[in-house]
Amino acid sequence: MTMDAIANRFRQRIVAAGAARTPLRVRGGGSKDWYGQTPEGEVLETSDYRGIVAYEPTELVVTARCGTPLRELEEELARQGQMLAFEPPHFGPGATVGGMLAAGLSGPRRQAAGAVRDFVLGAVLMDGRGDTLRFGGQVMKNVAGYDVSRLLAGSLGMLGLVLEVSLKVLPRPTAEATLRLELAQEDALLRLNQWAGQPLPLSASAWCDGVLTLRLSGAQAAVAAAVRRIGGETLAPHVAGQWWSDLREHRHACFDAAGDAPLWRLSLPSTAPALPAPEGGMQLIEWGGSQRWLRGAVDPLALRAQAAELGGHATLFRGGDKRHGVFQPLAPAVQAIHRNLKQYFDPAGVFNPGRMYREL
Repeated sequence: MTMDAIANRFRQRIVAAGAARTPLRVRGGGSKDWYGQTPEGEVLETSDYRGIVAYEPTELVVTARCGTPLRELEEELARQGQMLAFEPPHFGPGATVGGMLAAGLSGPRRQAAGAVRDFVLGAVLMDGRGDTLRFGGQVMKNVAGYDVSRLLAGSLGMLGLVLEVSLKVLPRPTAEATLRLELAQEDALLRLNQWAGQPLPLSASAWCDGVLTLRLSGAQAAVAAAVRRIGGETLAPHVAGQWWSDLREHRHACFDAAGDAPLWRLSLPSTAPALPAPEGGMQLIEWGGSQRWLRGAVDPLALRAQAAELGGHATLFRGGDKRHGVFQPLAPAVQAIHRNLKQYFDPAGVFNPGRMYREL
């Protein structure tokens, strides 16, 4: 079946669902089915709509269809010495480009490179009426509709079916080194904030259980100078590569420290003070102190109040009781914006209803 025929099949299904007010659950590889509120509706599989549409390494731009396996896209970029700089987690072999955009999750390099939304240049969206809408472009200088394209990152498929996405890519660093230092949480946060204001090629950081791990990326001379300046134990390249991969995919031992207890993700200012781990649980700190993972039994309302007081928010990332919502409740004005966007793109409310917030 041709890609046009598959897209037409999508359109017919969406129009029929809108007429019948039947919810659709957009699904690629299913690697992130657990993320957000419990999925509802009939499954709309996107995995057949796949393939790289355009890739020009000299322009640092790639366009791919939603069902393209994320692994295949990354392998093609690697052959050209390039990468998705935000290091999206896969969380399973079936991860797709569409799921990557819908989830909007970034890996360890996000602290230096930016988030998924920062690399979205354009997108093709099929809305709740079955219409195909194009936003943005396929070159970095084309910013028309850029904000609409970025809006799709992290929307959990609630606004429509993303058919294609154009992404900015970056060259892989010529040199990398990973250092390990034994530091208490307070000292690690202090140093991370100090280093953030210095010209160091710091591309990732993670603290857990008294150990701070740093990744330096860039030109060979800059990385070597930073290694001498910071000190600590240097990991062998193959060990370091596996370590950061395990962190990105949540295979790191720290994530298993509290078994199947709920996993919370806190987004905070990097200068937020050290926080205690839940009793019998664990804490892992990434992104220079801006992302804090907590695993264990916590009071959701108290944790969200604490995060808000510190200038951030808390997300129930995996597991736990979702009755209090997965994401931090929206302020009334922001909630109204979300509702208006949902109504504009999906007037019949068929796409992933309630996946992000129950009322949407």
